[in-house]
Amino acid sequence: MKIGRTALTATLALALAACGGGGSNPPPTSGGPSPTPTPTPTPTPTTAACTAAEEIDFANAVLNEWYLFPDLLDDTVNPADFNDVQDFLDARVAPARAQDIDRGFTFATSIEEENELINSGSSAGFGVRLGYDTANDRVFVLEAFENGNGFAAGIDRGTELLAIGTASTNLQLVSSLMASGGPQAVVDALGPSDPGVTRVLRFRTADGTVIEQSVAKSDFSLDPISDRYGVQIIQDGAKKVGYLNFRTFFPSGADRQIEDAFERFAQEGVTEFIIDFRYNGGGLVRLAEVMGDFMRGPNTGSVFSRTVWRDSKSDRNRTDSFESSVPFFNPQTGQLGAAEPIASVNPVKIAFIARGGTASASELVINSMKSYLGNNIALIGTNTFGKPVGQSGFDLDSCDLRIRAVTFKTVNADDEGDYFSGLATTVPNTCAAADDIFTPLGDPAEDSVAKALDFLAGRSCTAISARRDSDISGASAEAQRATVDLGDTRRMLQPRRPNPAQFEIPGLF
Repeated sequence: MKIGRTALTATLALALAACGGGGSNPPPTSGGPSPTPTPTPTPTPTTAACTAAEEIDFANAVLNEWYLFPDLLDDTVNPADFNDVQDFLDARVAPARAQDIDRGFTFATSIEEENELINSGSSAGFGVRLGYDTANDRVFVLEAFENGNGFAAGIDRGTELLAIGTASTNLQLVSSLMASGGPQAVVDALGPSDPGVTRVLRFRTADGTVIEQSVAKSDFSLDPISDRYGVQIIQDGAKKVGYLNFRTFFPSGADRQIEDAFERFAQEGVTEFIIDFRYNGGGLVRLAEVMGDFMRGPNTGSVFSRTVWRDSKSDRNRTDSFESSVPFFNPQTGQLGAAEPIASVNPVKIAFIARGGTASASELVINSMKSYLGNNIALIGTNTFGKPVGQSGFDLDSCDLRIRAVTFKTVNADDEGDYFSGLATTVPNTCAAADDIFTPLGDPAEDSVAKALDFLAGRSCTAISARRDSDISGASAEAQRATVDLGDTRRMLQPRRPNPAQFEIPGLF
């Protein structure tokens, strides 16, 4: 089945060990129409009261009817043995987890909180993304969202978090927290993701200045493209290179930012690109499709990707094509508007910067463009996470419960998918590169950007290792959700039970 964008909108809810996505079909409230009819388990459980048993019955009905791998559900699991819906989900999909194809991807979340994220990019926190060094137990800021209180306090990329307290009199050293309770102790010390939660933080900025300051968590909107470094034209000798740092495929309104970026590239006549997905754990598949449309070149009407469901739901299988006009999200109505003609660049070469947290929608873009660039595409950095499957959302409204269950997979125009081990072995060129957190993102001197420029210029490099999270394969779902390997000695700092924003934007606090 081939359908237009206005008939298919998908959200990639991440949840990979702590990273995520792959594609998911949201209910209509998530900012655009979803496949019709919206997936609903049969029979629909009754919800007279919001008990754990009813949540578990609902989740069980979802898995039985919709799970992509029905043969990998543990049918010996007794719902009556559980009083927590997430524990039940983890038990039922354990056979798929053992095969490394559902690494915490099936999960329970809040309808209200996830809809806020999808529609407006709203989240509560300091507005920073944190990682930790597994070799030295140190916590660093990987990037800062400019409209968060953390950035306003002087916290930015390369900042080291030294101590945390509720007051200056009870500061706990991060090194002590890591030694006593590991990363989760640091997560706990930072407090809940609620507006008004305040912590005294001692931190060292990238230039060596030590600051101690009280910082409050607040609601802030995620900006997928930084106004500081998100879109750049890098002059590499006589050649112009378009650089795009895309942080997350959320919220729905990010389509206008994508439009602005590629219109600038088109006006500059750029044909070689660096697309920086190094921390991008995924988001809305629709935005991945929109990005592909702006890079379509002469391929209008050709296959961008295919979506494949379980055999009993094969009527939902569909093909998405490159399009010359797209509907944009209208934040006033919460819906997609009428399709509008869009510009296109004509990519000759693309270097995609990626790391172990690069997942879902990011991988979908890379895998789809691979079919059209031949040997003129490269993966720069480390191997990606490996999530070619997507989740649909199933809502139990009375409980504010949304079950995100793996329901479909995506493949490219060459029917290539199943990259559960990451994309390093499938992309024709790879260049290993460090993530130099003490150099600004987008700076040509930053190692990953420098290696991307080397590839575009035809210079040689060292290939990426195909290793991907080998140390957590077969681990519990909770452990996998709390582990996002960045491909070196760093991992994202992630709670054992991430909130919706942290599922989608790993490391967010």
